[in-house]
Amino acid sequence: MKIGIDILGGDFAPEANISGAILAKKELPNDVRLVLIGDREQISSGLSSFGENVDDYEIVHAPDVITMHDHPTRAIPQKPNSSIAVGFDLLASKEIQAFASTGNTGAMLVGSIYKINTIPGIIRPCITSTLPAIDGTNTILLDVGSNADCKADVLYQFAVLGALYSKNVYGIENPRVALLNIGEEETKGNLLTVAAHKLMAESDDINFIGNLEGRDIFFGKADVIVCDGYTGNIVLKEAEGIYTLMKKRGIQDEYFDRFNYENYGGTPILGVKGNVIIGHGMSNDIAVKNMILLSYEVVKSGLASRVNEAFN
Repeated sequence: MKIGIDILGGDFAPEANISGAILAKKELPNDVRLVLIGDREQISSGLSSFGENVDDYEIVHAPDVITMHDHPTRAIPQKPNSSIAVGFDLLASKEIQAFASTGNTGAMLVGSIYKINTIPGIIRPCITSTLPAIDGTNTILLDVGSNADCKADVLYQFAVLGALYSKNVYGIENPRVALLNIGEEETKGNLLTVAAHKLMAESDDINFIGNLEGRDIFFGKADVIVCDGYTGNIVLKEAEGIYTLMKKRGIQDEYFDRFNYENYGGTPILGVKGNVIIGHGMSNDIAVKNMILLSYEVVKSGLASRVNEAFN
């Protein structure tokens, strides 16, 4: 297995990405080869500075950077020698089995759709976030930002995608799927959630348990929570804000420590033909390490193939 890592993406590149790759290598099986994509000289000198043998890694030269300010749809064709563009080329040609980056999220989404392609039957790919529950479990929330406006059939597909992710990567045999809403009754909500509730309730493809209110998100009542990307991103940023407030006030709590994004590393883009994993732009070496480890789990689970089977 080969996992490609964008060394030039993120706020703390290239140091955090190189260090994260080194940490991940220590925890990965020996048959996993890390492919470091970026400026060859920077990568080589970075590995050497950590006392690593450069030959233990595969380096692909890609000197250009797609920054957070570049336009997502224009960035890849305008910068074909960028680490993100080259990474997608390697994934498309199957020279790597996964591509992970903490760089421009929009460019990663565009590259996934146009370079790797959406799985037939998928209306819109989406991204997730893993939220810690008070009972020690984790809950998958989707979408969290890639689709601000959705229709009911899109939310239904998110439910199926989330259930497949929960089952194949997190090992939950029959994931409980809930719809985020303003009340538990099936008639509550706006036109979107009422219509989505009807689709989910009539489906045999998911274990739908009904609506879930915002106050119950962190109580482990569902394994998968579905919402549009606009709502999901607000929930995610609120969770991050709570964690930041706790740290600023010097409050140490075992449960709230699990809100730290470093623990989860990133999210796969669900609904595309290849394994693409996006990490937080502010990722340090620990977060990058966990992003790479998640990439390994996603490849090992055969998630993309299982999604393809489910929709075709």
